[in-house]
Amino acid sequence: MASLCIVVAAALLVLGCANSGATARPLVGAAAAKQPLQTSRPYNIAHRGSNGELPEETAAAYMRAVDEGADFIEADIVATKDGHLVCFHDVTLDDTTDVADHKEFAARRRTLEVQWANVTGYFITDFTLAELKTLRVKQRWSFRDKSHDGISPIITFDEFIDIALNAKRVVGIYPEMKSPVFINQHVKWADGKKYEDKFIGTLKKYGYGGKYMTKRWKERPVFIQSFAPTSLIYAADLTDSPKVFLIDDVTVRTEDTDQSYEEITSDEYLDYMREYVVGIGPWKDTVVPPTRDNTLATPTDMVAMAHARGLQVHPYTYRNENRFLHYNFRQDPYAEYDYWLNDVGVDGLFTDFPASLRRFQDWTAAKN
Repeated sequence: MASLCIVVAAALLVLGCANSGATARPLVGAAAAKQPLQTSRPYNIAHRGSNGELPEETAAAYMRAVDEGADFIEADIVATKDGHLVCFHDVTLDDTTDVADHKEFAARRRTLEVQWANVTGYFITDFTLAELKTLRVKQRWSFRDKSHDGISPIITFDEFIDIALNAKRVVGIYPEMKSPVFINQHVKWADGKKYEDKFIGTLKKYGYGGKYMTKRWKERPVFIQSFAPTSLIYAADLTDSPKVFLIDDVTVRTEDTDQSYEEITSDEYLDYMREYVVGIGPWKDTVVPPTRDNTLATPTDMVAMAHARGLQVHPYTYRNENRFLHYNFRQDPYAEYDYWLNDVGVDGLFTDFPASLRRFQDWTAAKN
């Protein structure tokens, strides 16, 4: 009788998921106590999921990253025409979806200003969520596996969070407030709220909150990231969840303050920003600039500046393929990990291949 009850319960769960169009997954909170987030070594941050293997920002890429041992799954969050928050990196759909194959959307292509430059394409803010769900995602890079193209849909912020919460262990999320100036210009919510309000409101709905390393934070770990300092400061009034200030190439201007990243990574500016953030997320070439012959130059003092202020440093992005490795690493991605974790001394890495970073950390831990 007990076994029959188990079978019936499982059947009802599958039927309920099938009727809702979702994949059969355990309900949040249904499992026993989960293995906690590891905090004893630098964080393994799955950049847009395990996107070296599967198309970025898809449920498949995120679930693969969880299976491969990522501590955090990272997502870029933008908004649709009708105000839904979705996981997508670009503000245009051209490079990573099949939108060009949909004749019904041909007239949507146009030119808009995005972060100081004119961009032409199919803008995500011109599509409703229902329309986006008819598209399928494809691999961004031509040299990566294309066999999964045309299968996965764009997912919502809520669906992304559900993947983390339904993991068998505690998995953190690392969502980015992406292009907030552009989003606030082109998407208007009926209640008068801003993009940042909707973003933080979604996190709160699922119980995310608490300062870094508190008991509450460890139960549902999150880092909120953005390249826009004013958005991070605004968000600081909405939540005490930890925030990370992203840093682009030092010559690039921020989207919201029209300052170069060189200017806003000065001692004075970091002293100001540390009141609002727990860390910085610099492009790795701003930490250790490459030379013209693709070797590494002397590291800048960015990591030392951050650590002197008690700030974490989580550089991006480690793609691991030979074409992205500096010659110093002799086509060995483990050599790159060793350099950044042990020589430069960062506190986490964004990687397109979370399985390889986990293997490296497990291997080096076993040797010590």
